[in-house]
Amino acid sequence: MEVAGMRKASSHASMAADPDDYDLTRMLNHRPRINVDRQRSFDDRSLAELSISGTASRGGGYPMMESYESMYSPGGGLRSLCGTPASSTRLSFDPHPLVFDAWDALRRSLVCFRGQPLGTIAAVDHSSDEVLNYDQVFVRDFVPSALAFLMNGEPEIVKNFLLKTLLLQGWEKRIDRFKLGEGAMPASFKVLKDPKRGVERLVADFGESAIGRVAPVDSGFWWIILLRAYTKSTGDLSLAETAECQRGIRLIMNQCLAEGFDTFPTLLCADGCCMIDRRMGVYGYPIEIQALFFMALRCALLMLKPDAAEGKETMDRVATRLHALTYHMRSYFWLDFQQLNDVYRYRTEEYSHTAVNKFNVIPESIPDWVFDFMPSRGGYFVGNVSPARMDFRWFALGNFVAILASMATPEQAAAIMDLVEERWEDLIGEMPLKISFPAIESHEWEFVTGCDPKNTRWSYHNGGSWPVLLWLLTAACIKTGRLKIARRAIELAEARLARDGWPEYYDGKLGRYVGKQARKLQTWSVAGYLVAKMMVEDPSHLGMISLEEDRAMMKPVLKRSASWTV
Repeated sequence: MEVAGMRKASSHASMAADPDDYDLTRMLNHRPRINVDRQRSFDDRSLAELSISGTASRGGGYPMMESYESMYSPGGGLRSLCGTPASSTRLSFDPHPLVFDAWDALRRSLVCFRGQPLGTIAAVDHSSDEVLNYDQVFVRDFVPSALAFLMNGEPEIVKNFLLKTLLLQGWEKRIDRFKLGEGAMPASFKVLKDPKRGVERLVADFGESAIGRVAPVDSGFWWIILLRAYTKSTGDLSLAETAECQRGIRLIMNQCLAEGFDTFPTLLCADGCCMIDRRMGVYGYPIEIQALFFMALRCALLMLKPDAAEGKETMDRVATRLHALTYHMRSYFWLDFQQLNDVYRYRTEEYSHTAVNKFNVIPESIPDWVFDFMPSRGGYFVGNVSPARMDFRWFALGNFVAILASMATPEQAAAIMDLVEERWEDLIGEMPLKISFPAIESHEWEFVTGCDPKNTRWSYHNGGSWPVLLWLLTAACIKTGRLKIARRAIELAEARLARDGWPEYYDGKLGRYVGKQARKLQTWSVAGYLVAKMMVEDPSHLGMISLEEDRAMMKPVLKRSASWTV
């Protein structure tokens, strides 16, 4: 259902027509005034988004910028009223009053270790000076906070975090009598203080304290992505090039690229190993993990040094995996109107290499809601694909990361945004934005979640609305030239977030109600809003967390196999 004022557009022609979608990007004509000596980044060839003229690049790609240098987020120079480094005074405007409250909340969540700010805890009770809620720094939760600090010219906080989590990676990790792989990153850590002895120490959780005892597969990916964001923001190559960081990247890559019995390039995972950290039927090959895996592979390839034998070997393995993963995701996880119709007509029980239905997906397993949900224009990456199983649910994080990492082709990225516009009420509603759609309920809920009392229908991970996802939506909107979507979503969030006490999530089909068990003053809800606001004010910040398609990596041209279509 379309909201008034939102335009309908073909996924192949969505970059043109509406000049309002480009009024912010035109501001990038003025190059940022940078007062620090910057080095060239790892991927100077990348990030050609944000059209100055509002026209798409040749060949149906993303909109183009005039120069790479304008993609840097300035580390100095003028400050905007939002507390964000701005490219010029033209980018400064009277900020929403919520911005000041958000910065205050974010700074109050900072935790220090031996006098140095190290990260932000998950939630703080601002009614007292004591931390009464989560007192851990969660790796995935800190990412939007880290981006906010980078955009505000405060990289030291992020650098401290990266180094300390790297140190924790080197710890021996055991759950009962089983030793985890060397590359595993912690889900979280906290600072324990001994007032009598006057010492502080870090305590990390690698999954041994988590619900269900599941190791966080996404932590290592977010660490690599954040290291690349730090490098892009500061222009400082020295941190990523240290022997310690190079080893950390290799350990993560080695753990992910280890040979086994897999027949697919995707990463096999347990339920609850990512942002959806409870049982929700995402075991197997969840889109969130595959998109983060893809982005981490690309970032690692940009940051690894080929001068050492180990680095060159790892780079070769990463490049090989990227070729296979790109084809697999774009071909088998992608669903649009035509592909849905093809799956609907599949034959089953096919054998040999000539099989059309390669995963033996049973057409009768397609849920009824998909046929109504799928618009004529639009598409998305489905939640999971494995033998005899296709999870048709929409998952926001995986699809938006797919856009930012260029796992999605420009046409697929535009189609994802078309879907968001066409299904605004379903995916955005009254509070952005649905972590998954639709909710599972009744007997399916009992079977899939194990009767989880927190993941009831339209709540928490089961169709709940999460304000933190606003930053990912905004980044995807900027990259695809859909700024109207971002502005409208931000306005919806501003109407309620502070009034409701910055809750972790909202319940209900439209996201109208503060979540039944939602914690208030949730740090990443605060940070997600701030990052979204700063990116809209200065779209050049997109350069920290976006990768342009590497066409050399895609050669030879990969096309869907003839045996895949009906």
